[in-house]
Amino acid sequence: MKKLFSKNRALYLITDRTISGLSHIETARQSITAGVRLIQLRGKNISRKDLYQEASAVRIITSRHGAILIINDYADIALAVNADGLHIGQEDMPLKEARKILGEHKIIGVSTHSLKQALDAQRAGADYIGFGPVFHTATKNAGTPKDINSLAEIKRHIKIPVVAIGGITVENVPDVLDAGADAVAVASAILSGDIKAETKKFLSIIGRQ
Repeated sequence: MKKLFSKNRALYLITDRTISGLSHIETARQSITAGVRLIQLRGKNISRKDLYQEASAVRIITSRHGAILIINDYADIALAVNADGLHIGQEDMPLKEARKILGEHKIIGVSTHSLKQALDAQRAGADYIGFGPVFHTATKNAGTPKDINSLAEIKRHIKIPVVAIGGITVENVPDVLDAGADAVAVASAILSGDIKAETKKFLSIIGRQ
């Protein structure tokens, strides 16, 4: 397995066509040009066929630039396009079953919203967890914000990498990293503006941490 998180992979971009107004392909092109090396393709409000086609094209782009591609929710699409891994939520396929499909060498991450869920995911063999929402987010209905202290508490108990998610901006990302997050997942703060410019802002801050 590739080393998942490092300085240049601590920015975990989640694509979302409804926010950016762009295809996943164009979002990948712009963000990777700006330095993103870890992308989760989240295909809401799109047919599985179209999602597969876009994921196939994004896989070519990420491979060309040495970037990691994670597919949200769909183990079959992750396998079909030879993505680096899969991200699943609490209501998705159990991690054990996803591992049967993808094998031991693929990355599997799990969304968690409590210490118990985080510990369960770790015991089940997750390669990383997403934890949040750390702050209020309008991107999806993810529940009550957990705050920085909860993130720090998770880091005290969890040995696998922790990706902080939810309402992360260039203003609060230093606090999130100071709390111990191994990476920060961002959607709206990048996709709702100039993707290249906003990506570079995040990477500049992450690089100084």
